Amino acid sequence: MTQPCRIAMAQLNLWVGDIEGNVDKMVAAVAEARDHHRADLVVFPEMAVLGYPPDDLLLRQGLPDAVARGVDRITREVQGITAVVGYPEFTGDAIYNAALVITDGVRRANYRKQCLPNYGVFDERRHYQPGDAPCVVEVAGIPVGVTICEDIWQPEPAAAAQAAGARVLVNLNASPFSMGKQAERERVVARRARDNALPIVYVNCVGGQDELVFDGRSMALDATGRLRASAPAFIEGVFALEVDGDEPRGEIAPADSDEVSVAYDAVVQATRDYVERNGFAGVLVGLSGGIDSALTLAVAGDAIGGDRVWAVGMPSRYTAEVSNTYAARQAERQGARYEEVPIEPIFARYLETLTPLFADRDPDTTEENLQSRIRGGLLMALSNKFNYLVLATGNKSEMAVGYATLYGDMCGGFAPLKDVYKTDVYRMSRLRNARGEIIPTEVIDRPPSAELRPDQADTDSLPPYDLLDPIIEAYVERGRSVADIVAQGYDETDVRRVAQLVRRAEYKRRQAAPGPKVTDRAFGRDRRYPITAVYGDL
Repeated sequence: MTQPCRIAMAQLNLWVGDIEGNVDKMVAAVAEARDHHRADLVVFPEMAVLGYPPDDLLLRQGLPDAVARGVDRITREVQGITAVVGYPEFTGDAIYNAALVITDGVRRANYRKQCLPNYGVFDERRHYQPGDAPCVVEVAGIPVGVTICEDIWQPEPAAAAQAAGARVLVNLNASPFSMGKQAERERVVARRARDNALPIVYVNCVGGQDELVFDGRSMALDATGRLRASAPAFIEGVFALEVDGDEPRGEIAPADSDEVSVAYDAVVQATRDYVERNGFAGVLVGLSGGIDSALTLAVAGDAIGGDRVWAVGMPSRYTAEVSNTYAARQAERQGARYEEVPIEPIFARYLETLTPLFADRDPDTTEENLQSRIRGGLLMALSNKFNYLVLATGNKSEMAVGYATLYGDMCGGFAPLKDVYKTDVYRMSRLRNARGEIIPTEVIDRPPSAELRPDQADTDSLPPYDLLDPIIEAYVERGRSVADIVAQGYDETDVRRVAQLVRRAEYKRRQAAPGPKVTDRAFGRDRRYPITAVYGDL
């Protein structure tokens, strides 16, 4: 009787370009899988040796040799176990997204990814050639088929592996997070398992990489598509299971209760990795007493600890005193440094200097934006002097319609809330407080205002967010036409206005800091529109 095959899912946080560091982690995972879990097989994520996505780093002249050295080292270190290792395979005239099967220091087989995604954040056809053959190897007496990421979303690669004799399928992934993505993954993997009567072990990485954040949530499903083992979100580790016939058996991580809560963890993970990997001593947040900067400060503290967070209040003549009070209170709760730097003297001097040039012109958004740009300049000065990264505080709703100031509140090197709708900013804030209250409840409850003119409210310039956000989602994420959105019951004037604002703000978004993708379609590498274009209400 065949003994169960023990498989370890190496859910690792891998850094693009850090071949030596990535291999260090892989070597440690091999030892843990073999010595602690007594595994027969350890499976690493897609492109584990180099990290994902490498983009045009693949074109560097010295990269093939560096990858070869990393692959040689992991090959030597795989002893007493079999490993499936994701890496870029360089041949004379092509690059493949590949997986190497290694047993006891011997390279037994090589698989080349067949389905190359070229949509959303993916651009694999720019660099890779597709493979065209299945890969099946025997491990502990069981034929194991190998596939990579997008291969599992299409029927042919799994079917080819099954036809080649596979009784278990492993799938290496670098699948980025977005809200609702895990449920979709489970549906797709379950369909592949049922179609081919094969259990599937799906291994994903964790960690932030610029605009992407990987959530892990590796899993194993049986031949009927039932979930039998899973790893938690955003936890790096080696998670073991057994495959006995058609049935994987292992621990199932507790189900995530709310995807917005998981999205908060995604933003924290992305911020942490961006700060740490780019060598910043800490972060700066312009803390206004409003909800966006409050949530950004919460993210910063959870990401790197309050002792490395510097909150700066920069009140003007229009700032309510309670805004300063709330800002100071939150900074104290988080153990963050807090400074108050009034901008009134600078603002007054700006106005004095510009008055002759603004003759016969009434005050308008120009004077409002001056305040924002003064604040941005002060934060950037502190950033330069102390090597602290400025976190921009704008959210997706503002980025969509241009309710953000270039060189002002858009200043910063990273924008944690860039892909978080304003309505979700409120939900995240409440969910974060449920873990331990740090954001003053008054900040969550007060009407949103930029506080750049007397008695200002966001609704002076925009529809209420509970109306605005669904229109933006339909127009930006779903690609719906104005007519289609109006047909869903939204006011035509509102829809046309929002669509026009989205189009007109393209030039602003092109200059915005990167921020982590958490929705189906994020601004940045996920959505690429021309700045100069005439396309009306399509």
